[in-house]
Amino acid sequence: MNTQFTNQQKPTLIHVIAWMTLVSGIVNLIWGLAASGTVLATVVGIVCIPIAILPTILGIFEIIYAAKLMSTPPQPVQPSTNIAVLEIVCIVVGNVFSVVVGVLALVFYNDIAVKEYFAKINGTLTTDTQVAPVVPAFVPDPAPAPVEPAESTPADEAHSPGSEEAPKG
Repeated sequence: MNTQFTNQQKPTLIHVIAWMTLVSGIVNLIWGLAASGTVLATVVGIVCIPIAILPTILGIFEIIYAAKLMSTPPQPVQPSTNIAVLEIVCIVVGNVFSVVVGVLALVFYNDIAVKEYFAKINGTLTTDTQVAPVVPAFVPDPAPAPVEPAESTPADEAHSPGSEEAPKG
């Protein structure tokens, strides 16, 4: 386990992601249990139980992931884009709060400081952090240099195209 990072070295966006994910997990647990209870109360709703149970299962995974992000010392964990996408899918059961959290999480995962933090805690950060130079899409070729005629020698004149010799023999 990597113990060289403390809680103060986490970027602010990591804290924001962790707290948003935790709150979304709690909301999803409550929302999923309410939706499952409502669905089970009807005969037709029993067919819809797989859709209604999604927030409950997602809420459990969100709480576990948020706990890993908040832990001190930090645990090696990757950015969970799968959880963020499933939060967006919660629009199917009407949970708009999870959709907002999922979109914000995907945006925050693309921040440079967040990417560097995840690379550090997972031990994949390289020491060379230089950015590759930007190459323009179109680079015009420089004008070709004028070609000057070379000086001809008597040996070259004998083999010029205008002075063909008849084949011998």
